[in-house]
Amino acid sequence: MPAYFNVCPYPGCGELKVADLAECVILVSMRMKAGKKKSNANKRSKRKGAFKGPLPVFLLTLFLVLSAGILILLIAKTLAIAGAGEEKSAKGDALAPKEEGKGPFGENTLGEGKPWEDFLWESIPKGGDEIKETMAGAVGGPEEDLPNTRYGEVLADEAYMKENRIVPWQAKDKEEVTLGFTGDILLDDAYAVMVAFLSRGGAIEEGISGELLERMRNIDIMAINNEFPYTNRGTPTEGKAFTFRADTNMVSYLHDMGADVAVIANNHTYDFGEIGLLDTLDTLEAAGIFGIGAGRNIKEASAPLYFIVNDIKIALVAATQIERLENPDTKGATENSPGVFRCLNPGKLYETVKTAKENSDFVIVCVHWGTENQAQADWAQLDQAPGLANAGADLIIGDHPHCLQGITYYGDTPVIYSLGNFWFSSKTLDTGMVQVTVDKDGLKSLQFIPAIQSGCRVDMAHGEEKERILAYMRELSPGVVIDGDGFVGKQ
Repeated sequence: MPAYFNVCPYPGCGELKVADLAECVILVSMRMKAGKKKSNANKRSKRKGAFKGPLPVFLLTLFLVLSAGILILLIAKTLAIAGAGEEKSAKGDALAPKEEGKGPFGENTLGEGKPWEDFLWESIPKGGDEIKETMAGAVGGPEEDLPNTRYGEVLADEAYMKENRIVPWQAKDKEEVTLGFTGDILLDDAYAVMVAFLSRGGAIEEGISGELLERMRNIDIMAINNEFPYTNRGTPTEGKAFTFRADTNMVSYLHDMGADVAVIANNHTYDFGEIGLLDTLDTLEAAGIFGIGAGRNIKEASAPLYFIVNDIKIALVAATQIERLENPDTKGATENSPGVFRCLNPGKLYETVKTAKENSDFVIVCVHWGTENQAQADWAQLDQAPGLANAGADLIIGDHPHCLQGITYYGDTPVIYSLGNFWFSSKTLDTGMVQVTVDKDGLKSLQFIPAIQSGCRVDMAHGEEKERILAYMRELSPGVVIDGDGFVGKQ
């Protein structure tokens, strides 16, 4: 180590001997502390000076004013929300009261729904209820506006529905659906029933009583047996004893009586040949009436008609045994030609019913069968009724005999063999209509409503006449209970 430092590290000391090193260190330390204190004093002096003058005073005043303004706004917001809630309540508004952690309409306004977030949410302007409903609809709306639970996907697919003849429908009750069925009607103005009707002015009440009309119109799905074609063309089938047709404008009477479905599987639909049948199909379609049991080909003629209503899918199938000939005047539909859905050989009908049952909740089969003017079911009816029940039919409605026939059950399937004439001729005959109620559990009720065709019109039966007809139906229907109001059940 050298005897001395050439230069002291502290400025101004010059050369320093080793012996003086300790003293130098002490001196340096004292000077460094003094410098640090001076520096700190300078900094404090600068900071103190920074808060002098007009700018800092202005900024401080601005800060205090803004803080007070925000506080006032928050208080006003709170009072406005409370006042709006009281006003809504006073007017009987259906909106729920605001819950803790939710906005003024009860919803989580900013996702988390923290109370302070309500103050930051934009107020709903006048008409906010409508805006809220519109927004709800955009995300699905209330539960009752959503598609039916089981059939929502079907109802959303218009192409599929059209291809498979599926119709969305509405009922008066949200839990069930009513269906009605009548016997034969005839609107041919060359025959007595329409001659008399038109001579009375042609208002539907002149042919069907107002009481019956009200009943028919209040039924959700009303079906009539349309035993004639609608056409202004063609020639009558040669050699046939009775050939019927009605002008195409007569279809308006179906609307007047509340009909939704026309059963055209019968032995008079083809009375004016292929032209008459095609005109009938076009006329019904243009009128918004569903024709079943005949078509432009066998696929259309045999196709079930499905209604989806109240989350219930109901199938209607129609076919005819008549005429019971290998080469009948009433042509059966083929793959390439129009006609009716024939079921003298019931194999195709059974297959159709089975398929309908697999694709619906309740299947109703309308069959044109039986022997004319015979009150007892014949062999072909007795043969096919259990076959239809086994295939999946939940209800079977028959026509053709022009008179009432009895009611029976195969398992849980009721069979009304014939409803007879409803509004068809000038004869005085007992008749009636059937009303069924279906819910998600199946058949809820079955009611036979007695009526009388007389004087070219049909009226509901009352009093002794009603009881007489019901007693007659009980006589024709062993093992079946029919009460005083016509409700039917198994014994």
